[in-house]
Amino acid sequence: MRFADIIGHDDLKRRLAAQVDAGRVSHAQLFTGLAGYGTLPIAMAYVQYLFCPHRHDGDSCGICPSCQQLTALAHPDLHMVFPVNKREKRSGEVVTSDMFIEPWRELWQQNEGIFSADEWYARLDLGKTMKGLISAKESEEIIRKLQFKSYSSEYKAMIIWLPEAMNQEAANKILKILEEPWDKTLFILVSEHPELLLPTITSRTQEVSVGRIDIATLQAVAQRNGKEAGEALNMARLAGGSMLELRELMRGQTDESRAQSFELFTRLMRLGYNDKHLELFEWADDISALSREGQRQFFLHSVRLLRESYMIHAGLGAISYLWGEELKFCRNFAPYIGNQNIEILVDEIERAMLQIQQNGSPRIVFTHFALAVSKQINRL
Repeated sequence: MRFADIIGHDDLKRRLAAQVDAGRVSHAQLFTGLAGYGTLPIAMAYVQYLFCPHRHDGDSCGICPSCQQLTALAHPDLHMVFPVNKREKRSGEVVTSDMFIEPWRELWQQNEGIFSADEWYARLDLGKTMKGLISAKESEEIIRKLQFKSYSSEYKAMIIWLPEAMNQEAANKILKILEEPWDKTLFILVSEHPELLLPTITSRTQEVSVGRIDIATLQAVAQRNGKEAGEALNMARLAGGSMLELRELMRGQTDESRAQSFELFTRLMRLGYNDKHLELFEWADDISALSREGQRQFFLHSVRLLRESYMIHAGLGAISYLWGEELKFCRNFAPYIGNQNIEILVDEIERAMLQIQQNGSPRIVFTHFALAVSKQINRL
């Protein structure tokens, strides 16, 4: 993948290319950002630029054997590690990334490198609750592979997608590599939640922060896909800088999720305002029955609705992107969202979202979350 294939992030792409051109290639780098921002493709384009013998004008050539092999994720000096798992494992069976490289390549090609962990776990058929992990055995394989000399490029590269899925033993083994790296070895961690990594790992890496894709770029993508300018702008705003969210909006797949999240949000706020604690327990049971993706969508939509309500409260409703029932509710709800509770409420959402991602009990997490929200709504 070339830098030219990456949507948005022009400044970051120029900066990464300039670092390679100047010979400033840190042996351990931590690319951080949500999957929908294109974090993994940017890391891959960076490796391709580094490997390409004919790079020019801030990009790889895209046609040499090295570029062709990297495009197919089949370069002998590129190694990939990602969370894996399987149902009905035999006793003592250990699964590694190499066992699932073909479905990984297929998912990469089909989605141009932009896909979520949930999409990957669905490809592995892990069900609603089972997740992937990076085991200590995988770390041993990393060490074994990197001991060999590069085959055709000056560098060899190891990309670890979602290193936060490593268990403690695996993380400690990786730490040893970061402390004493082999020469001409590039180690790239691509993380959505770097706060879950060991501090000793993050302190030994150079962070590359990948931010949201700008609204104008997403609007242009939507228009190229046949959306009218006004509709495209609305979609770009609602996507929150994420290509994944924009794709779902363009396919109309967020309608049901959006309606479900809106119903859960409004019920939570009304129950919280009226201090109906018994009903809040029932609400927690209802949302706990959703899939992890449904729960994630609830959190994302909740932050959006809180933000829009706060904007209306602050007199900025003219630039709010709401309509229909959402607009009607947020106008009525806006007086209860102000400087004294907006940050606390968002913090509660982020905390609960993180606990769910760490496989916390949904019923316990959402019960605590509902009671915490109720307390903040009643502050006004």
